Amino acid sequence: MTETLHVIVTAGPTREYIDPVRYLSNESSGLMGFEIAKALLAAGHRVTIVAGPVHQETPEGAERIDVMSALDMLAALEEHFPKADAIFMAAAVGDFRPATKLGGKWKKKEEGGGPPVLELVENPDLLATIAATKGHRKVIAFALETSDGEARAAAKLVRKNADYIVLNGASALNAATSTVTVLNGNGVVWALEDSPKAATAKRLVELLG
Repeated sequence: MTETLHVIVTAGPTREYIDPVRYLSNESSGLMGFEIAKALLAAGHRVTIVAGPVHQETPEGAERIDVMSALDMLAALEEHFPKADAIFMAAAVGDFRPATKLGGKWKKKEEGGGPPVLELVENPDLLATIAATKGHRKVIAFALETSDGEARAAAKLVRKNADYIVLNGASALNAATSTVTVLNGNGVVWALEDSPKAATAKRLVELLG
């Protein structure tokens, strides 16, 4: 009988607001994370989804925590990961945020002068922060790379103290299928080409065994 685990799944993008109506974000739909959550539930596990702004339905039986920014997501993980057994870091977290969020709409055109300048500051590294305290718990990370993918993903795995890393490309964003390569400290574990995300999720859940 499979041991029942409490697993956290992060999903979707984050939004970093410039002003009340504009923000920095990405094309992540959150589908991969939600498919992982469904596969975990089907395997009998307890699931907490920490989701950025997405239009995915919450799988029956899952706990869902909605967040907006990278800092929001980090706060949720710091609260809930200590009580969990494993985590899938499938969210596409923004690397940077505006140094200051304007209280009103940015009206640079009306101000005149030179071209607009948006000052950015770096967000915390959520994966490295969480994995630093993982102990015996499994951390499955994701890496989206556009060049020299396997080497960069392998380096990220070691640098950020993850157990596995799931490498995919930009074509996976907001798509129903993806091509993934799973690596651990010994190299490539397995790969799937142009596979439905639901099928990939079932394989990924097996990494917890």
